[in-house]
Amino acid sequence: MTPYIRLAELGLTLPEPPTPIANFVTHAESGRLIFLSGQGPLRADGTLCTGKVGEDVTVEEAYQHARLTGLNLLAVMHAAAGDLGRIVRVVKLLGFVNAIPTFSDHPQVVNGCSDLFADVFDRIGGHARSAIGVGSLPGNITVEIEAVVEIAT
Repeated sequence: MTPYIRLAELGLTLPEPPTPIANFVTHAESGRLIFLSGQGPLRADGTLCTGKVGEDVTVEEAYQHARLTGLNLLAVMHAAAGDLGRIVRVVKLLGFVNAIPTFSDHPQVVNGCSDLFADVFDRIGGHARSAIGVGSLPGNITVEIEAVVEIAT
């Protein structure tokens, strides 16, 4: 089953890849690796999910924001690789959670993205990962996630 069929079964459609908000590119290739720049929870209508997790955003809401961020990462992967079927491994995710200092459920938030990748890529979606809390993120977004994937030659 292809990643596109899995997305359709989940009721998801790939958005257009988000435009960088500063002086960087959406991705860079080196050999068989594609390094995806950090993405945030950008909705289809162009608005961002914002707020401080643990204060005005719940873990459950932030999980959904991380899932949305994963969908945006998939859009960049598609644009970079030309076909999600060329992805042979999700290598690594690095997730940042905009949270209050006493918040400690960062892994549960970033699971939103990890779970989406597992659903879309099955066994090759398993990856190494770090999930950390930060005092702020650009535009006060709730999460930012970057990824490294390996593509077929």
